Amino acid sequence: MRGTLTPALAARIGHFTYPGDAAPALGGINLSLAPGTLTAVLGGSGSGKSTLGRLLAGWLRPGSGGSLEGFLDLAGERLEFRGTSEDPQIDPAAWCRQVGFVPQDAAAALSTVRATVAEELAFGLENRGAGRPEMHEAVRRVASLTGLDSLLDRDPARISGGELRRLAIGCAIITGPAVLVLDEPFASLDTDGAAALTALVRSLVAGGTAVVVLSQAVDALLSGADRWILLNDGAPVVEGTPAQLATSPELAAAGVIGTGTKGDHSPPQRPARAHPADAGSGPAGVPALELRDVSFAYDRPRARRRFRRVSTGAVRPAVLDGVCLSVHPGEIVAVIGPNGAGKTTLLRHLNGLLRPLAGSVRINGQDIAGLLPGTVAADVSLLFQDPRDQLFERTAEREVGFGLAGGPAAAASVRRALSAVGLAEAAGKHPAELPASLQRLLALATVLARQPSVMALDEPTVALDRHGLARLDTAVRHAAAEGAAVVLVTHDLDYARSTAHRIVRLDAGRLQGV
Repeated sequence: MRGTLTPALAARIGHFTYPGDAAPALGGINLSLAPGTLTAVLGGSGSGKSTLGRLLAGWLRPGSGGSLEGFLDLAGERLEFRGTSEDPQIDPAAWCRQVGFVPQDAAAALSTVRATVAEELAFGLENRGAGRPEMHEAVRRVASLTGLDSLLDRDPARISGGELRRLAIGCAIITGPAVLVLDEPFASLDTDGAAALTALVRSLVAGGTAVVVLSQAVDALLSGADRWILLNDGAPVVEGTPAQLATSPELAAAGVIGTGTKGDHSPPQRPARAHPADAGSGPAGVPALELRDVSFAYDRPRARRRFRRVSTGAVRPAVLDGVCLSVHPGEIVAVIGPNGAGKTTLLRHLNGLLRPLAGSVRINGQDIAGLLPGTVAADVSLLFQDPRDQLFERTAEREVGFGLAGGPAAAASVRRALSAVGLAEAAGKHPAELPASLQRLLALATVLARQPSVMALDEPTVALDRHGLARLDTAVRHAAAEGAAVVLVTHDLDYARSTAHRIVRLDAGRLQGV
């Protein structure tokens, strides 16, 4: 199918400019996606990948979404744009029937009105008037492909970040689009999920789907792509096959992680690690953080189910089952484990957002039972898996300073934190105007500014390019050297091995050393 003359999707973007912006976000891009091909669009933070993906998917429509000079051609039907009021209008319903899209924020692809994973998967088919037998069969088939078999009766709002991404991918492919656009599809996926997604994409390409992957990291899937396109500042820098570009210095300069075909997720020039014994301010021998036989399980409210789950009927075990963990000042501990294992649940116990059903959580020797989360937050700062869950102020500077006492000392702390994550020049920007990677670094700055005894970081590497990873690494090591106990949840085993003093694995409710 690679030799088919008519592209499934083609685009020429002379320039695309967001409303109110003086400079174009994209320019000089020519793209032709033949059926049965895999194209990788690579680039660092702010390179324009997500803007390009949303344009191709019809989520960002010329006119209301910005000014486009160029054309979009879907299955041979070309729409010419000149950046005027006379430009044609994209029909989003017709467009999405042919182009599936999973944005970087996977939750944005979901309807949010369905009670179960199965109903969410079926939502697109329902809108097309598909028959019930067809929907049931399609849901079972896609659930098997995406590893969602055991989650079909779960509430989408109560599944993990990695499981949510699998669900968004399932929703995008269940209708069989001719084109599939995936923005950072491996974010938050565990090893099994990443392997399953790789196999799925390869099978879709073999079946004739044109797939575009937008990524800031080279992995096993993209090393086998038909073509790489490197974006920087919204424009293509180099294009070619993986063999031609794998060692290109432009990739590393742009912030792309892994310039070899195997992919290297390690930030360059990592500073030496501080040893736990080298730092610490608490009483001698007292852990900064201690979990003693912590057990926890979520309530499972009954939900209206229109699609019966295929399962053994086994009762779901406790999310946390007698978990014990001690972390001393200056120590970095990485928590790994499969999607849905309860890693985020574990972190939310550290500052009292969740309370154990049994056992206790102690910070600097004090049991936090009965303390309000706001009180615990003076000693424990949490970086959420989705940084937008904790960003709400009007400027980056106000965001980092929120909750601090004020005065010259607080202002200096804000400046240091912003500088540490490379956002000193963005102090006056609205957090919503920043790309996803910089939003994560801004959320990290809110943690650093408080100089807590315990830093709890949930998937801190997600959405970060090579430069962002280097800033994260330096900031985490510096905080540990100053005496903070750091607990980070991650699926990036390479990062965990190179950064943490210890790695523990959470699975089936239990923690064990790695």
